[in-house]
Amino acid sequence: MAEVRIATFNVENLDETAPGERPSLAERVELMRPQIQRLRADIVCFQEVHGQERPGQPRALLALGELLHGTPLQGASMTSTRPQSDAVYDVRNLVVVTHLPVTRAEQLRNDLVAPVSYRRLTAVPPDAVAVEIGVERPILHVEITLPDGTTLHVVDVHWKSKIPTDIPGQRVDSFTWRTADGWAEGSFVSSMKRMAQALETRRLVDRILDVDPGAQIVIAGDFNAAPDEVSVMAVRGEVENTGNPDLVARVLVPVEQSVPEQARFTLFHQGRGQMLDHMLISRNLLAHYRGSEIHNELLHDESAAFAVDRKYPESDHAPVVATFDFA
Repeated sequence: MAEVRIATFNVENLDETAPGERPSLAERVELMRPQIQRLRADIVCFQEVHGQERPGQPRALLALGELLHGTPLQGASMTSTRPQSDAVYDVRNLVVVTHLPVTRAEQLRNDLVAPVSYRRLTAVPPDAVAVEIGVERPILHVEITLPDGTTLHVVDVHWKSKIPTDIPGQRVDSFTWRTADGWAEGSFVSSMKRMAQALETRRLVDRILDVDPGAQIVIAGDFNAAPDEVSVMAVRGEVENTGNPDLVARVLVPVEQSVPEQARFTLFHQGRGQMLDHMLISRNLLAHYRGSEIHNELLHDESAAFAVDRKYPESDHAPVVATFDFA
């Protein structure tokens, strides 16, 4: 096998459901399994994969296993984020799935970037001292052996969304903020979390390249940010921003630039297509890169009124796929 297809897909809270609750996992799988088959992927970075429990057994990725059943990825290894125990998280795991050999895996969560200390101004009552603001989800780094015997560093990410972080005393209910500056501060805190994840991702890239300047790297996942936002640009490391041509080999390239602009979106929000799911590759992978796809033909706008999950059981994100040739 010389061709390798790599995909990223936020499967939107993939989980089992209570009896009678809709959409059921079976209804979701019926629509989403063809999406998995269409990927024809050798490596997939999944986000928002929930874990399920069975009596006397550790929590496991049973819903994802059901989704992959009957696809080319059935039986592939699943490398997941996990808490300190051996079980996976109950919600929103990052999972890298592949039949290719996995030689090493690690997760990072405020390991390369310390949590921020911040005193919330609009909290009720206001914080007397600064509180710790840490990132909510880890980064998953997996080393995979490619068909030509070289190593591929695959980094799966899911950054903090733009939904404001709760500020004590500033919520009337789930949809209503007590004050405008409370909402603004919640948005500010979320941006700090997202930027901390971006910085940790970039520091991971540089750590890998410090050890091996010729390392092949793919950063994939739900960045919750457009390609030109500061958080994404921080990871890309373009010379236009650093001003340092000696860093040119450390630039990461977004594969979506190969997709026509009118089709360059992975999520609809309030009627507008947004490119929030990205795949950034090291420059040396361009020699093997053959093209990208975004499977967004049936994407629904779940921000619209009455656009409940029961109407749209599939994910609200579109998968992104890139093809490489390592012959």
